[in-house]
Amino acid sequence: MVLPSEPEFEQAYNELLLTLENSTLFEKKPKLKKVLPVVSIPERVIQFRVVWQDDAGNLQVNRGFRVQFNSALGPYKGGLRFHPTVNLSILKFLGYEQIFKNALTGLAMGGGKGGADFDPKGKSDNEIRKFCEAFMRELSRHIGPDTDVPAGDIGVGGREIGYLFGAYRRYRNAFEGVLTGKGITWGGSLIRPEATGYGLIYYVEKMIDYVNPGDSFAGKTVAISGSGNVAQFAALKVIELGGKVVSLSDSKGAFVLASSESEGFTPEEISQIANIKLLHQELATLDAKFKPGKFNYIPGARPWTHVGAVDIALPCATQNEVSGEEAYALVAAGCKFVAEGSNMGSTMEAIDVFESERIKAPGGTWYAPGKAANCGGVAVSGLEMAQNSARVAWTREEVDSRLKDIMVTCFQNCVNTAIEYSSEKTDGLPSLVKGANIAGFVKVVEAMLDQGDFY
Repeated sequence: MVLPSEPEFEQAYNELLLTLENSTLFEKKPKLKKVLPVVSIPERVIQFRVVWQDDAGNLQVNRGFRVQFNSALGPYKGGLRFHPTVNLSILKFLGYEQIFKNALTGLAMGGGKGGADFDPKGKSDNEIRKFCEAFMRELSRHIGPDTDVPAGDIGVGGREIGYLFGAYRRYRNAFEGVLTGKGITWGGSLIRPEATGYGLIYYVEKMIDYVNPGDSFAGKTVAISGSGNVAQFAALKVIELGGKVVSLSDSKGAFVLASSESEGFTPEEISQIANIKLLHQELATLDAKFKPGKFNYIPGARPWTHVGAVDIALPCATQNEVSGEEAYALVAAGCKFVAEGSNMGSTMEAIDVFESERIKAPGGTWYAPGKAANCGGVAVSGLEMAQNSARVAWTREEVDSRLKDIMVTCFQNCVNTAIEYSSEKTDGLPSLVKGANIAGFVKVVEAMLDQGDFY
């Protein structure tokens, strides 16, 4: 049977398969091999139409989706994305990655993803509310606190989560922890907006310390792509830790520091970016507002080939945002650490470049995949679920402490797993790609075996 082409999902599957086959996992645990085809097919795919009325009174229709990929470790957990590019291939890739990412947090969460090909840009608050209510009218039949707990993603921020939660509450006549990323006064968790960005930095802190014990972000030059929540809070945490942020971007272009002698992005400039992104505006609108000559705005570009000398690169925008050519440029610029705040942020060609550089450590480049480096967001979503179940609210300090512990444990798990199942005989650093893929895979498929899911 010929299946439809799903390039993003096929890339995610092939990356995992290549990692597993280039390790000693199936030699040491041969029974796990038979579960790979099973874990790679969603348990359930839900597709539905979303009909809503715009401000002019016209009927509009979009496609809605929820991919409930795997529930061996807990309720399906993963974000909702509202973007015109949303399709089943993208959601299957995101849901597939989510299974193993959630496993790496150590929390009781399965993996899923959903969304719609709806574009919030240019829509009024009223139109977004109407769309969210129409979307939830169908989705509410398939989710619940012990079944499937969605969260936000691209195009789904605090406003959209509020509209979605309100619609669910009215349709189901129940106030339940069915969505994460909620408002603080109605079931949300402190640190949730910051979690993915903060967690990314906590993970990279461990990378730096592993290579050079006692070293930190202080004095490091950091290139970041994206300008949403992940990029913003990663940038703020870098600044807090003494690093210099030299780039931010969106789908239309990039701001890059004009001179290496200049101060990097400031918290005030990042606040300006946050304000326009809440309004779904482009970064280019800030070109005239930033200090003249401090940044170059480069239309249609990603930052990687424009940042000059850089110590750390953090892709925080979207999938496949670092190509093989751009990976070579980062290596040539002296980049020592690359960690993804986005999901599958690097192409296979880019990963090959970084992995070939890894064995040159300490002179090479060390790469961390998104399923490990950016799992802090879903980790705090899991902590929000726990708070909702217990009807409690933890302090900011407690949530942040738990987040940091999860990221440190995740890092050490990736390192230990890479060493245990490595088929390589090199003096280089452990492969975090191998460690993340194998650690997540083993945890999920062993649970499936225990539950008889492969029969």
